[in-house]
Amino acid sequence: MEEREISKAVVKRLPRYYRYLGNLLDARVERISSNELSEMMNVTASQIRQDLNNFGGFGQQGYGYNVKYLYTEIGKILGLDHAYNMIIVGAGNLGQALANYVKFEKRGFWIKGLFDVNPRLRGMAVRGIEIRMIEELPQFIRENQIQIAALTLPASGAEEVTPILVENGVKAIWNFAHTDLHVPSGVVVESVHLSESLMQLSYNLNHMELEKEKTGQR
Repeated sequence: MEEREISKAVVKRLPRYYRYLGNLLDARVERISSNELSEMMNVTASQIRQDLNNFGGFGQQGYGYNVKYLYTEIGKILGLDHAYNMIIVGAGNLGQALANYVKFEKRGFWIKGLFDVNPRLRGMAVRGIEIRMIEELPQFIRENQIQIAALTLPASGAEEVTPILVENGVKAIWNFAHTDLHVPSGVVVESVHLSESLMQLSYNLNHMELEKEKTGQR
């Protein structure tokens, strides 16, 4: 298939398609049309077809989509046919919550280590994963071929530890810190700013209430 630039909006929708198709598989649904999928996901059928056509289409007119095949192919597009070694840097409440999330392994993300600067946490374990100190990071990353690091640190800590991760071979950073990280080309960063997401929710709630006031609704 010819390489083409895929918009961020399309990429953002792919995991949602994957989740719904997984639910359909669990319900033993063998095929589904774009119209049926549209009703489930509240995305227009034309948008679904356009999104999937970026990767080859996968459907047949009059038949729809083979659920298992489409689920498998979207998994490949998302890179879920590979296994990834992962660490979490920051063993506070959020870091421990991530470490306890068992579905990561089901998707091929294997949490190999949990790190923190607090010496009182040294040697403790979360779901069998030992908490180590930051100074152990370089050797651990190299010996365990770590590809992904999740950062659940304060902003200053995330900025300090990022060069260590990059220098020792980490190629992807899942950033929960309240800062924008600057990394060299060849390293991918996906930032999850929880406060910004909450502010977007606040905006949508406020917008909805203002619209109700305009129309006289209660």
